[in-house]
Amino acid sequence: MEPYEIEDTSDWLGSPTELETCRQFLRMTENEVQELTLQLRKARQDIFGLVQMHAEVSKERDEAMRNLRERSAQLAEVRKELYDLKISASGSQREVERLRGILDGLTTRPKTII
Repeated sequence: MEPYEIEDTSDWLGSPTELETCRQFLRMTENEVQELTLQLRKARQDIFGLVQMHAEVSKERDEAMRNLRERSAQLAEVRKELYDLKISASGSQREVERLRGILDGLTTRPKTII
């Protein structure tokens, strides 16, 4: 028996031929390509969904920022009105105190004896 014949397994029962091995590898590769194609399709759908969600959230964010700017402007107006009212109230209070002082000078206070 020659050494090269020891490694020759083509005549063994149940051993695939080279053609059968190639066909099996081809089927495995085709199955893997199909699986990867399905995964790629799902990934693309997921990405498309995420892009849509991002667009919607960005739109909502822009609306919220616009609303915040409007409310900030309204708050600034209200604060100015409050400041003006405080200034006016302070001036009115000083006038009340001045008039009370004049009135106190015109009226005599009753003297009580203890």
